[in-house]
Formats: sequence, structure tokens, C-alpha cells
Amino acid sequence: MFNFFDKLKNTVSKTAQALVGNVVNTISDEEEFSEFVLEDMEDLLISADLGIDYASELVDKLRGQNKIKPSQVKEFMKEEFLKTLSETGSSTLNYSDNELNIYFITGVNGAGKTTLIGKLAYKFKQEGKRVLIAAGDTFRAAAEEQVDIWSKRSGADIVRRDKADPASVVYEAIQKGRNENYNVILVDTAGRLQNKFNLMEELSKIKNVIDKNAPESLRESILVIDANTGQNGLQQAKVFKECVNLTSVALTKLDGSAKGAIVLAIAKELKLPVKLVGVGEKMEDLKEFEPQEFIKALFE
Repeated sequence: MFNFFDKLKNTVSKTAQALVGNVVNTISDEEEFSEFVLEDMEDLLISADLGIDYASELVDKLRGQNKIKPSQVKEFMKEEFLKTLSETGSSTLNYSDNELNIYFITGVNGAGKTTLIGKLAYKFKQEGKRVLIAAGDTFRAAAEEQVDIWSKRSGADIVRRDKADPASVVYEAIQKGRNENYNVILVDTAGRLQNKFNLMEELSKIKNVIDKNAPESLRESILVIDANTGQNGLQQAKVFKECVNLTSVALTKLDGSAKGAIVLAIAKELKLPVKLVGVGEKMEDLKEFEPQEFIKALFE
């Protein structure tokens, strides 16, 4: 755990500086929360990708009160952020023993969806699970090639039908998963945001196949977001939430990003828990998200 915490701390160091360091350094020596100081704080929080509404709400809590001093701003933010993350519910990935577990993975092209599927497959394989990947992004040849490579690397099996209807691929995967006693099915999907209508239609169709054939097996509808997209990630999340009943978020490329505050913005605005974070390039660098550890890493 010690090694992982060090890695996490290193991973979120740029976010910690943008979100916590800059605010504390600028404000903590002030005597009072004057309007000038509060505006400064709000600007810093917004520029750290916390989001305008959330930044304003935090600053409003400090306005017109005299219990909390600028010197206590670090503790104040820590408590507020923890509260925000705890209000989204459990950050543990849902899984049921001795049953088929389906994970419906969505996200825009380029968010790191295929890599996440490969690493998640590897994680489950390391736990001794039988894993099947449904290659549901059938219109991009590159997507299917990628997911095929990742299935081999992770040791998972795959159902792949180039250019076929994605819903039929998922249907086939569910039948195979059931008949051959798989523990996990990871469903890859397309992420073409340019045409929102087509995306919604396709995702709804796949979701209907799962709802009709294995409703009791769907554990999570996970949205994959690239940490570097910041507030754009929040806009993406809103679109996908309209298409699919999302249950959680996976954040990729957190290492090297200064925009990890998107974790908090999503929790606040969409009430969605982050459950998985990518903290590096290696197969084992996909970790279950732990709010307490994340906040500790930000503030220490």
C-alpha cells in the first residue's frame, strides 16, 4: 500500500498544485476573507478545472462567515472535497461471485477506453476470473484490432465480428458467457460524439440487448474519461448520461494531468462515483479509486 500511495501522490502532484497548492499559497496568509481574496480563490479553483458552479458554491460558504479563517482554507477544502466524494455512494466496483458480471464501457474515441478494457480484463484475470471481451466498436477497424491485441495481452477471450451490428456482437457474447461459465464480460462500445443521435441509438440498442437477455448481470455502466480533458470531460459525461444510465466513471491518464479535479466536478454535478483510475502505462496501473487516499494524496 505504501508504494501505491507514493505512486498516487506522484500521479496527482500536478492536480494537487493547481487545486490545493495555488489556493493555499495565495490565501492562507491573509487576515480575513475579503471580497478580493474570495474572488482570487474562486478564479484559482475554476482554473484548476473544479467547475464554475462548484467553485462558486465553495467560495459562497466562506462569504459572510467568521468561523473559518484564510489560514484554515486547506482543512476547509479537504473536508468539502471528501464530503462531495462520499455523497456519490460507494466507489467499489460492483461484482457478484458465482454469477455472470457484465460491464458496459462507454466513452469518446481517444479517451483510453480500449486500454482501460485491456487493463480491467488483466485485473480480473489476475483474480482468477474467466473474462470475455465483446468488441462492440465494429465500425472502426483499428478499434477491433486494438481490443484484440489487449485481449491477448491480458489473457482474456474475445467475441469479434468486423463490421457486424454491435448489438449482435454483444448478444453473442452474452450467450457464450452464459453457456461457457464466464465470470466477466467487458463490452466495448463506439464513442463518436460528432453525431450524438447515432451514438445514442447505438448505445441504446446495445443496452436493450443486455436488458433483455441478461438484466440481472449488468453490474456497471462505466464512462471512461481522459483526465486531461478537464471540463470537456464533464460535458461528455452529460451526453453519455443522457444515452445510458451511467453508474460510475473511470479516469484514464491521471498521471501527468493537472486537471484531476474533474473527479470532484463529476461527483458534484452528476453524482457519479469514480471507481477506477489509470495511474500509469503498465498493465497493473489501473486501480480501484479510493476517495480517502485520493484526498490524502492531494493534500499531503
